[in-house]
Amino acid sequence: MDFKSVIRTIPDYPKPGIMFRDVTTLMGNPRAFRRAVDEMVQPYAGTRIDAVAGIEARGFILGGAVAHQLSTGFVPVRKKGKLPFTVIGEDYALEYGQDRVEIHTDAVNKGDNVIVVDDLIATGGTCVAAIKLLERAGANVIGCSFAIDLPELGGADKIRALGKQVTTLVAYEGH
Repeated sequence: MDFKSVIRTIPDYPKPGIMFRDVTTLMGNPRAFRRAVDEMVQPYAGTRIDAVAGIEARGFILGGAVAHQLSTGFVPVRKKGKLPFTVIGEDYALEYGQDRVEIHTDAVNKGDNVIVVDDLIATGGTCVAAIKLLERAGANVIGCSFAIDLPELGGADKIRALGKQVTTLVAYEGH
């Protein structure tokens, strides 16, 4: 499937010069959404996966569907202050400042095989923080899966440098 044909590009959003890749049009197309989830699941066929960790917010949608296909649990990786129970967190750098992602302390068990899912990989900061957080909680992150890669921003390479498998459906050059 040509996923680029079902992903909307919005020029100059959120600021001039940025080409925003809107994955909601892919998710709104039943055939494309099903195919995307199938292709995100396929690399893990025959591998024991104990949980899928989805990064807030579009990673919840894709990650939930991937977890369903794999018949496994789902772990929400949320921004600071959004989870109601005891949490552990990981800070990561932004262009100007810092942010934090969190999971519940009981979200994963020691030795769980986990894959991380999000809609897009850009600089990799959020995903790297999620990997560190899940591993600190005892999980074994075996791979990461994204609908969209922006390769010139280097995020997928950062994740591969951590020894993680990276799967993407489509790559866009340029921001």
